Parts: sequence; C-alpha cells; structure tokens
Amino acid sequence: MAAHSISPPPEPQTSDRSPLIPPVKLPIMFRLGLFQMALGMMSVLTLGLLNRVAIDELGIPATIAAGAIAMHQFVAPARVWFGQLSDSKPIFGTYRTGYIWGGAAVFVAMAFVAVQVLWGLGNAVDSPWQWNGEVIAWTGLFGLVFAVYGLALSSSSTPFAALLVDVSDNDQRSRLVGIVWSMLMVGIVIGAIATSILLRQVEGASDISLVQSSITQLFLLVPVVILVLTAIATWGVEKKYSRFYHRATQPSDDGSDDEREDKITLGRALRILTASRQTILFFSFLIVMTMGLFLQEAVLEPYGGEVFGMTIGESTQLNAFFGMGTLISLGGAGFLIVPRLGKKATVRLGCLLVAACCLTFIAVGFTGDARIFKGSVFLFGLAAGITTTGAISLMLDLTVAETAGTFIGAWGLAQAMSRALATVFGGAVLDIGRALFGQGEANGLASYGLVFTVQAMAMVVAALVLLRRVNVQEFQTKAGTAVSTVLATEVD
Repeated sequence: MAAHSISPPPEPQTSDRSPLIPPVKLPIMFRLGLFQMALGMMSVLTLGLLNRVAIDELGIPATIAAGAIAMHQFVAPARVWFGQLSDSKPIFGTYRTGYIWGGAAVFVAMAFVAVQVLWGLGNAVDSPWQWNGEVIAWTGLFGLVFAVYGLALSSSSTPFAALLVDVSDNDQRSRLVGIVWSMLMVGIVIGAIATSILLRQVEGASDISLVQSSITQLFLLVPVVILVLTAIATWGVEKKYSRFYHRATQPSDDGSDDEREDKITLGRALRILTASRQTILFFSFLIVMTMGLFLQEAVLEPYGGEVFGMTIGESTQLNAFFGMGTLISLGGAGFLIVPRLGKKATVRLGCLLVAACCLTFIAVGFTGDARIFKGSVFLFGLAAGITTTGAISLMLDLTVAETAGTFIGAWGLAQAMSRALATVFGGAVLDIGRALFGQGEANGLASYGLVFTVQAMAMVVAALVLLRRVNVQEFQTKAGTAVSTVLATEVD
C-alpha cells in the first residue's frame, strides 16, 4: 500500500526575509504541493499496483517482489549527495528546479521500464517458483530498475525539499510543510481512484495479456500527468521566491540550513542516534514503530486479491481509503488529540490502534466481505495518521536548538531505511507463512494473518515497552550534550 513519510525542517526563531524577495503566498504553496501530489500518484503505481500484480497475478514470491521494490528506499542515503550537488552545481541557471525536472523525467521513465521488466520476469517464472539463469537475470534487472528509480526520486525530491526551505521564511515554513504533506495524501487518493477507473475494463479478465496491455497504457498516461504537474508546481518559483542566494552569502546562526536532512550521512546519523541512552531508546522505538507501521505495505493489495477476490482496480482503491483516513487524522490529531492527551500518550494510542486494525484485517478475512475490509483500511489510515502526528510532535521535543537540523535529518534517514526493511520483511513473513501453511486460497488467510500478527506485535512492543522508557526531560538535559559532543568530535 502506498504511503509516504516526511519530517518537517527545523524552524529557527529568527527571520531571514530579504526585503527584495516577495513572501510565498497561499496559492504558491498549493502550487508547490502539486509536486508532492504527483509523487503520491506515482507511489500508488509503484507500491500499490506493481506489488499486487507481481505477487498475486504473476506468482512471484513476496520476498522477491517486495525486496526489488524496496530497492528504491534502500538507496535513500544518496539524497545526501544530491542535496549537496543541488547546493553547488546549478542546472540551466537554477539550483533546484533543474534537478527536480530531470529527476522526475528519469523516475517516470524507470517506472515504465519496471513494468516491462516485470512482464519479462513473469514470463520466465515457472509454477512453482524455481531459480534458473533467466529468472535470476530478470530478478536482478527488476531490482536494478527500482534502484535507479529510487536514485532519480532522490535527485528530484531532495532538491524539492531544499526548495521549500529556500522559498519560505521561518514563520511560513510550518504552514508550507503542512500543505505539502496534505497534498501528498491527496495525490495518493486521486491516484488510487484514477487507477481503479482506468483498470475497470480488465475486471474479471482471465487473459493476462489484456491485463498487461491495460497496465502498460496506465504507466504511459500517468507519467505524462506527473510531468505536467511537476512543471506547473515549480515553474518560475525558484527564480522569483528563492532566498538561497541571499542565505548563501550569510552565516546561519542556528545551523538549520547547514544541517538539512539531505546533508546527513548514514554513518553520521547512526553516531547521533546512539549518542546517549535516550537517543538509543528513541532510535529503537523509531525503528520498531516504522517497521510495524509499514510491514503490510507490500502485501495488503495482494491480500485483497487473494482472500477477498478483489480485482486489481478494487485492490488499488485501498490506497484511497487509507489516504482519506490518514488525511483526516493528520489534522484532527494535531488539533484535538495531542493537546488533550499529550504527545507520548497520542503516540501510544496510535500504535495500539494500528495493532488493533492489523488484528481486524485478520478477523475481516474470515468474512470475505470486501466492503468491510475497505472500511478497516480506512480505520488503519486514521490510526496511522494519529501515530505519525504524535511521533513527529514527540520528535520535535526530542531535539535541542543547536542540533535540531542534524537530529531531524538523522531521524528522517533512519526512518527511510527502516521503512525499506519493513517492506522486505513483510514479503519475507508472507513467504514464511506460505511455507508453513501451504499454498492455495484456503491457506491464504493464515499466511497473510501471520504478517498482520507480527505487525501488531511490533506496534504493541513499540507502545508498551520502548515508548514508556523514552523520557523527554532526560533527553533535553543529557542527550543534547551527548549529541553536541559527537558533532564536536567530528569537527576535530
């Protein structure tokens, strides 16, 4: 199931507005959000559609399919290089826009190539799955295509994140990030609905060639829309609103611009996140929570197809239900739940609700009712939004002013790698379940139920074991000094 995460940039307390550069108004904020909306639509195709087709329609083992698709997340550390490159090497006279456009062109092209490679892999697969030279070659190529896709995505999305910082003043940034996040979820909803409509013609089709033809056309049409949205979102924005040139000539008092997320290496992130007892505890919680939140990502659509008999279009609609639930709870949790319960209690509530939803997936499987399943996915989106809102709020407390950008950057990179592992582990647990319970529709519920059970257990451990040991006061009094010591040692 398609879903994305974003960590807000640190917000300094001083204003850096140049009197010669106009402030970004609300229409421009929404226009910038069109790029994130495009990424949401793209994620539906790559995470919400291809995994269903690979696992359910072509019979590719879930570990192989999920592992190949997760390659685009495993290359997340490359954003460090792309972030630095966009700071120093302009393309066509722009520091950000050229990279955004070029990266978008490459990742939509790679998405189309991935579909063609998937058909080749499907044709090479025998039933049951057996390794041979042809299968190995197609599998390796499938993973390589997604690695290139991930690199292109980083080369586009990282400069875009930097552009958000460049064009906004400190008092505007939280509003801009909120709009961008919301537009991402809107893109997931629109992408899921549009994909379902466009694939309606193949509902109930037994001819795999017809399915392949329709999906190939979809991967030709949607990328064009994504490129158009990218151009509309960024056209002329950098030249008119960017403060990058102004800030580049002035030292940063708070270090926020020097310590953006895209400048944090994986090694540096690990040193920061293990600098003290509290950073280790929060890092451990983050890993378990992220993996628990995304363990179902590669298997939810195949579950809909195998257990509930949903068509490809119907299972893709699950992303819309998830996205709508998340979109509602992101705003509602921030205004209604966090102020009343507090941040830790909100995270704990969200984790337990996610665990409950995972068990609900299993219970609903016994009914075989696709409508109830869609409702449970909507509830899962609500729970995920509560968890995300609480976790981001707590994360902002677990920083100190002088290292805010560094710690948030480390948090974001650790989250990306944890999500990649979650995608692979979800597929691996499904294959383990199939090995234990056997193949076939009758055993499908047990195999998928194992994935959801492990996911529920991870969220319970995160909420009741790890989170309870996270102490904000101890972090603020001790961890800040430890992180500062790590940074000082690196400088020395």
